[in-house]
Amino acid sequence: MVKERGLDPRRLDVRAFAGAGGSLGGEWPQSGFTRLADSLMPTPGDSLPPPATWTASGERRRPAGAVPETWLRLQTRCAVTLQCQRCLQPMVEDVVIDRRLRFVDDEDDAARLDEESEDDVLVASRSLDLHALLEDELILALPLVPRHDVCPQPLPMGADGGEAADEAQPNPFAALAALRRPPPPR
Repeated sequence: MVKERGLDPRRLDVRAFAGAGGSLGGEWPQSGFTRLADSLMPTPGDSLPPPATWTASGERRRPAGAVPETWLRLQTRCAVTLQCQRCLQPMVEDVVIDRRLRFVDDEDDAARLDEESEDDVLVASRSLDLHALLEDELILALPLVPRHDVCPQPLPMGADGGEAADEAQPNPFAALAALRRPPPPR
């Protein structure tokens, strides 16, 4: 992990960091993201999953006629192992994040600006935990329904839409239709 002038990414003063045009970066092991681990499968072959590489840079913008704005750019890349919801086998998904976050003084400003703009707005703090923020962003970036483009193994019977399975099953209403017919003449 790269530290700039003794900055701690787990207790980052966002305003001071952005005012100085600070920059941090490094790698965090996936094992340190305990909430993210709930959505992942074990890495195939019992090897350690690759770490999440990340960078964070701060910036102070001064729009004309307005108060200065505090911004943080957070970038990361992490290969995670998920369970394909089609074949139930492991699949590796490359998660790439490039987010720009604006920091404001209080919750009211954050709520108002969040509705007015497409930018993500957070409340500034003297001890922002970049590790927790990065984990939040990784969780949000996971696909809702992970699946291979083409599954590596044939799918179980009926998983391809159920057409083959439907043909083999008798129609349960056919017996009811036979009961409704009048009896044959004698």
